[in-house]
Amino acid sequence: MASTQLLKSRIRSVRSTRQITKAMQLVAASKMRRAQESTKASAPYTEAARELLTALSTRTSVKNHPLFTKRTVKNRLMIVIASDKGLAGAYNSNIAKLYVNELQADDAARIKNKTITVGRKASQLAVRLKDTEIIAAYQELPDRPDGNELRAILDAAKTRFEAGEVDAVDVIYTNFISSMTQEATILRVLPAGFEDNPDQPNTSDITYEPGTAEVLDGVAYRLIGAELFQALLDARASEHSMRMIAMKNASDNASDLIDDLTLEMNKARQGAITQELAEISGGVEALHE
Repeated sequence: MASTQLLKSRIRSVRSTRQITKAMQLVAASKMRRAQESTKASAPYTEAARELLTALSTRTSVKNHPLFTKRTVKNRLMIVIASDKGLAGAYNSNIAKLYVNELQADDAARIKNKTITVGRKASQLAVRLKDTEIIAAYQELPDRPDGNELRAILDAAKTRFEAGEVDAVDVIYTNFISSMTQEATILRVLPAGFEDNPDQPNTSDITYEPGTAEVLDGVAYRLIGAELFQALLDARASEHSMRMIAMKNASDNASDLIDDLTLEMNKARQGAITQELAEISGGVEALHE
């Protein structure tokens, strides 16, 4: 059985750790709420962009548009979004697992790939992998990236797709479903696509200025940007949520460990007192003999 002094030292150490994890939990909860508000606020814009693109597609052909060109996928670009810091539970490991699975699938299909990493953990993973070409790496992005930061990532992918260097662009990120549920997923942003909506109102009587084709050029670029922006917001909200849960679990585990150590210390103290009483009793009996 450990000594009382050693147990006291361990209890102080665990209590100190619990204070840190509780503080990190509160910080993550505060950031998660702001990130959740941001991702919910931008979702209607992304949906509106999709609806407008669908309406435009009914009035003009998009087959020859450079952002809609569908080709046999021989080269693929993946934008991998992870975090800059750890201590976020399975957040980064889920992204890493999905990314590695995609690389293995590309190797099996003889598809070459390139990677853009967002977040230090994504960069650290990609550089350790064999035969992985990293064309750009972005770190320390804010929870809500501004236009310049978003365009840098978007233009890097768009330029290579239009030049024919890659035939598809996929974003690997964590989709924020709720504060308790997040899912690592893949979103294809290029070639651009759209989904028919049976409930969409009739837009045949709308006049587009200066013209449908010109409007399509702007909307297509903005749609891709909106999808990428939404993925970044979802990823950051998921990161803060998973870090909050991880820190809560760590704090709860620390509390359980403190209880166990306190019980063990009380037992050790009680054993020491019992031993001292036995020694005193033995000494008294020896004096009376």
